[in-house]
Amino acid sequence: MRILLVEDDLGLQRNLTEHLQAANYSVDISSDGEDGLFQATEYQYDAAIIDVGLPKIDGLSLITQLRQKQIDYPILILTARDGWQDKVLGLDSGADDYLTKPFQSEELVARLNALIRRSVGKASPTVTNGPFSLNTRTLELMHLQNPIILSSSEFKLFEYFMLHQGEVISKPTLIEHIYDQDFDLDSNVIEVFIRRLRKKLDPDGEYKLIETLRGQGYRLRQLAAG
Repeated sequence: MRILLVEDDLGLQRNLTEHLQAANYSVDISSDGEDGLFQATEYQYDAAIIDVGLPKIDGLSLITQLRQKQIDYPILILTARDGWQDKVLGLDSGADDYLTKPFQSEELVARLNALIRRSVGKASPTVTNGPFSLNTRTLELMHLQNPIILSSSEFKLFEYFMLHQGEVISKPTLIEHIYDQDFDLDSNVIEVFIRRLRKKLDPDGEYKLIETLRGQGYRLRQLAAG
């Protein structure tokens, strides 16, 4: 999953990025509200973490603008202000959760996980499609109770497919969700990963799970339960 982190404290940037990547997130970083607004509207994300005290555009104004632009993914706001009035302002601006500095990075990751689970309508971390079940918390993929071993990048890619079943997803979108935004979009890395996934998930072609739509992208077929 891909996260936008808008934070001007470089030390905190590095710390949070390390913890988020360790939790299997892909992280894009911005150091001010103006660039954060650009990235949030230019690229697709699963959630954003935004500091209140940003240069150029402050965090609350940034969140307000994002919501006005109909950007509806979860937003976790960070601030050194701990008054209840500040929390109300943050939530009223459109944030989904509020974390006061200083905090433990593990708590931030846990809150982010919870926000994303709620946003996709999953109280449980398990996403299913026919005989396949994927646990976004334990990073396990099962087929009829048998484990399927995926690399980190393969898991990120298939997780995105599982969370967007039946949707046509373009190659640039898939690249953006597993790599940084400056990754070479002409690379054939997605084609390579798709071939690997097909071989591991559906070696006999029984399910025809991942469809290729020429000129459009890929789609994960929704399979019947059971």
